[in-house]
Amino acid sequence: PLLRGIFEIGRRSCDVVLSGRRLRWSPILPESPAGDSVTDLQVKEEIIEMKDVFSVKLKRRRFAGQKKGGTLLGITIFKCLYKEENKLTDCAIHLHNFSEDHCHAWFKCLKEILNGFKNRPKSLKVFVNPSSHKREATHVYYEQVAPLFKLADIKTDVTVTEYEGHALSVLKECELQTFDGVVCVGGDGSVSEVAHGLLLKAQIDAGKDTNYILRPARAPLPLGVIPAGTTNILAHTLYGIKHPVTATLHIIMGHVQPVDVCTFSTPSKLLRFGFSAMFGFGARTLALAEKHRWMPSNQRKDFAFITTLANLRPEECELSFLPLQISQEGSHESDRITLLYLGSKDQWHKIQGHFLNVSIMAIPCLCSMAPRGLAPNTRSFNFPFVETYTVEEVKVQPRFKSVFDTKDDTYGNGTSAGGAYPWNIDGDLVEEASAVHIRLHPQLIDLYGVNTDELEGSKATCNCI
Repeated sequence: PLLRGIFEIGRRSCDVVLSGRRLRWSPILPESPAGDSVTDLQVKEEIIEMKDVFSVKLKRRRFAGQKKGGTLLGITIFKCLYKEENKLTDCAIHLHNFSEDHCHAWFKCLKEILNGFKNRPKSLKVFVNPSSHKREATHVYYEQVAPLFKLADIKTDVTVTEYEGHALSVLKECELQTFDGVVCVGGDGSVSEVAHGLLLKAQIDAGKDTNYILRPARAPLPLGVIPAGTTNILAHTLYGIKHPVTATLHIIMGHVQPVDVCTFSTPSKLLRFGFSAMFGFGARTLALAEKHRWMPSNQRKDFAFITTLANLRPEECELSFLPLQISQEGSHESDRITLLYLGSKDQWHKIQGHFLNVSIMAIPCLCSMAPRGLAPNTRSFNFPFVETYTVEEVKVQPRFKSVFDTKDDTYGNGTSAGGAYPWNIDGDLVEEASAVHIRLHPQLIDLYGVNTDELEGSKATCNCI
């Protein structure tokens, strides 16, 4: 034990013992007149693991308007509490003792233990997108997230973004070595922009050519995701739930998970870093929604989905892919729609034809509408019209003789005037006329979140409908 003393906890005097790993206490039982301990009181030792503690404060009684000083009442310990359905919340345990010397000695020792957890951030760069779903990101941050960061003594530098690309421009000029992590409060598009900026900054600092990146440098800092968007695929994948407090506590506790990232490039330039992309139906739906931003968010998305579905046409394109090398033991008969090629590593495979949608994913892409995810390792596909490939690289070459008729263009579903085809990369619209080359880069960035099995492994999946 590091310390042992007496505190009042829950109106009972307790014998409290502190070690480097845990805090435990048990009630002090009174003695009977005969000198025997009272045995009819239930003795229950309680334990807190120090790894679950994220803050400790001296508790004082202050009068209204008094900001400093006050009568010392004891120590308050703030713990991360694990609940059902992956949800986390915070709870407080009060240790009462009026002795200044006693409490200060315990407070100092508790702080030293907490400072010994090296993964926990002390300073964070925060981006808040006020235009996210129903404009709720600002409220989410200042009402639910910021108070917990303050409680954990984490310093924050907050940028409220004013336009698309604002976070990217700030990150390019940011002195990242002054921070322990970067946090984004917003939807999938906002998170994708911050992740792209963080990785692009890493390439610039490493002196790499940002137009052609074969082996990119890792992101220098972990990225935290506070869900405040509509779908929140990345947050669901990391935490299993859309819950800002859960996400905040994972960041405070320093739970870090390395995650694969893809580069999306043309023959002449890097388009962006990203976690997932869609070409075809998913991209045209987003493109149509972007052209109707004057509509309310939910109406715009429903309109774009229904209109694109009503005018559904296949895309003519050629897919070239380099299959992931998997041993024979790694294949299962149950994965009947996952086609695994065991040939030469440099053997590219080609498919040419018409596709309704092509999805490329480096993460499982969990969300409320697809709780088991979209990637095949979640066993969620069992349709004869979906082909799934586990790959290292993919090239998508559209054919410019589009099968879309003029009626589709009336709704904004066809190609743009310059012949560019829409891509949906992490919820952001990217238009490109030439072939797009997607490369998988294993464990390129650390994200604050739980260590889920779905995120492990170095592979990307390509789903073709």
